[in-house]
Amino acid sequence: MTPWTERVAMGGETSRRVEEQMREKVSHTAAGGQAAIDQRLAELADEWDIERALVSWAPIPISVGLALGAFVHRRWLVVPAVITGFLAAHAVLGWSPPVFLLRRLGVRTRDEINQERYALKALRGDFHAAEGVDTALADVMQ
Repeated sequence: MTPWTERVAMGGETSRRVEEQMREKVSHTAAGGQAAIDQRLAELADEWDIERALVSWAPIPISVGLALGAFVHRRWLVVPAVITGFLAAHAVLGWSPPVFLLRRLGVRTRDEINQERYALKALRGDFHAAEGVDTALADVMQ
């Protein structure tokens, strides 16, 4: 079975767009020198991956649905049931409809964030002398 991070990252146009944006960011950051690389690495340390975003935001519609179901009308209880189903599907299958939305909004997987992080570290010289952006990205994407 394919790991969920690979299943999330699969998916045509969105994944290609994310990869192209990553290449542009790494290239632009590398052109800015050591200080720009250090700053971008700090930003990447704070970037939320898709898993964190999904788990952090799911309780909001669940809570709202429960409150509306308790105080307005019982039909609102379908909202937490649907969101819980999405979370269960994500846990079992590695994919759910909110993942599609989050990907379209530009939220990346942990692996994608780490690829950018390690490419920047390679360019900074943390591992070995990388010859350029494409070499650094190729090293971490294998």
